[in-house]
Amino acid sequence: MNLKIVLPILITCVLLSGCLSEESFVKGTLQITSSPSGAEVYLDGQFQGSTPSTVADVAPGNHTLEYRYPGYKTWTSVITVPSGTSNFFAALEPLQGSGAQNVTPTPPPSSTVTVRVSNILMIIGESNVFSGTCTDCSKVLLTLYGPGYYAQGISLEPQKPNSASAWSYTWNPGYSIQSGRYTLVVEDGQKTTSDRAEFSVVGGGEVSITSNSYAAVRGDTLRLSGQCTTGAQSVRLVLVGPEQFSSGIELGPVSVTAEKTWSFRYTLDSAMPTGLYTVYVYDIPKTGSSSTQFTVRPI
Repeated sequence: MNLKIVLPILITCVLLSGCLSEESFVKGTLQITSSPSGAEVYLDGQFQGSTPSTVADVAPGNHTLEYRYPGYKTWTSVITVPSGTSNFFAALEPLQGSGAQNVTPTPPPSSTVTVRVSNILMIIGESNVFSGTCTDCSKVLLTLYGPGYYAQGISLEPQKPNSASAWSYTWNPGYSIQSGRYTLVVEDGQKTTSDRAEFSVVGGGEVSITSNSYAAVRGDTLRLSGQCTTGAQSVRLVLVGPEQFSSGIELGPVSVTAEKTWSFRYTLDSAMPTGLYTVYVYDIPKTGSSSTQFTVRPI
């Protein structure tokens, strides 16, 4: 066969294969709804909020989706999540009879419960104080959802409100937890009313930085990049060098992607002094850091 014909075909196939391979790694976003709305949503056993709910950065493939709503049967199914945005809807079945009209209405709860967390951004190794109120109840039930050990939900020690209906619990997990997003669900003792609060845990990882060039001249553009595996959502860059850069110039903050990477382009000013420069990178709130150096030479 003529090579002039074969080679273009092979090149086209390779390019198409690369495009398809890259597309297959695009994360999925789920738009989750239900009838009735307000059902609690769990994806692979981890609480994701109440319907209508949007769950982003889901790896394509099979996952277990679950809906829970008082007075209705729990709905569970294995779903296939594609790349991009997809919609999932469930019509929940009442526990009694075949229609919602046959369900005995649940009377409004006499208790009210609230919750707040002291550290919305918690560093691994620190403690976090959960507190709130619970009126007309004898105890408060706490369930914590998060990555790893907490994926299915872990019940914390029940708390007894004081005479002012206030309660408090200090969570001190040490260094054995993973970074990520956590949800605390709080209920009264009869589970008739609830509240929830979310917070992030960061730390226990590394922050790195590299440069596409370690010797540059004025006008060049450096591409600084690296990884951040501490669970932080962004990193800060500080440039230190001669003369006006001696006290440090902040270049960030820079967002961390879902793949735990970051990148930043920095163009050297035409009046930038020559000499040795150091770029420091650290996550927010400074659980890990790293640095790299480059030299600015005369043109």
